[in-house]
Amino acid sequence: MARILIYDTYTNQIATYTRNESDPMPYSYNNTLRVREFRGSSNSPTLWTTTACMEAWNLTRRRYGSGIHVGYAFKRIWEGGHGTRSQHYAGLAFDVGQGQGASVRNAIWNAAKNSGAWSYVEPQSMTPTWVHFDKRFGTPACSGTTSGYPTLRKGAVGVYTLVMQDALNALGYSTRTLDGKFGSNTESALKAFQRAVGLTADGVCGCRSWTKLSSAAVGIGRTGTVIN
Repeated sequence: MARILIYDTYTNQIATYTRNESDPMPYSYNNTLRVREFRGSSNSPTLWTTTACMEAWNLTRRRYGSGIHVGYAFKRIWEGGHGTRSQHYAGLAFDVGQGQGASVRNAIWNAAKNSGAWSYVEPQSMTPTWVHFDKRFGTPACSGTTSGYPTLRKGAVGVYTLVMQDALNALGYSTRTLDGKFGSNTESALKAFQRAVGLTADGVCGCRSWTKLSSAAVGIGRTGTVIN
């Protein structure tokens, strides 16, 4: 059983669903993406993504016309397994086609690329044994890159706020909830973290704060202060 938070990029609101592992993901087309497939290797009872990401999956799956093996999708930042700026932690990325032939992966890559639905489809030369695509959004806080997370401040809602809350909680800076809403408690937690690592405690998660926060939290494992 999983608790699934879905951020609607059109309404700027988060809806909560409860699904069994064999149930389809909310907003996914028919039974083309089940909860256990989106979960991948994560052991988290709570998962999250966006309506836009599910719509991109639907378009790709329809264009491809057959089942797509999902090796990795969602992961919480303290579980690690990906880089410090990974969109997997935001529930927006898929690594698919592992263990399948080059012709299959090529067909999946073309379906993803030609759908026009994804923000980024990784060049095949960079992922020779799998296909990566993601539905990142917003302007990265760190300039000179198309990856990473956007600057967040009080009032921000969405999956990137969830990543920030999750990292803060794992490190012992309690936001008191894991809801994707940047409120007063989350701001206080961020300021406490900023002070602890020598940053200006302005309560804004920009490039330097994201760099310090993600580097400290990625792959540290489930701590006693993690909130589910």
